Amino acid sequence: MKAQPLLKAFRHAFNGLYYFLGHDRNGRIHFAACLFITVAGVYFHIPATEWMILLICFALVISFEMCNHSLENLCDLVHAEHHPLIKTVKDVAAAAVLWSAIISVVIGLIIFVPKITAVL
Repeated sequence: MKAQPLLKAFRHAFNGLYYFLGHDRNGRIHFAACLFITVAGVYFHIPATEWMILLICFALVISFEMCNHSLENLCDLVHAEHHPLIKTVKDVAAAAVLWSAIISVVIGLIIFVPKITAVL
């Protein structure tokens, strides 16, 4: 199999991102949360190390949500009717998103609560 040109590969990836943001409600919620946290980070002038930690959190949560969305669509294509194993696959994928989001919220609280309380 011949490798596709690099620009074509990037175009496919951006098409996937555009599709994801247009079709996944939870993805848009996570993306909006990332924007909100970014604004808060700029406002509080957080240091580079905290930016790196937040960017890793952003990447993990949104990447897991993208995988969850993809797995749900694939499962629906493979087996449209209810099936206990398909349900388990979907539930575990959703749990990966939930777990990464919970840990990201805890990290966000560790970073921002001291800054918020200092302002109050």
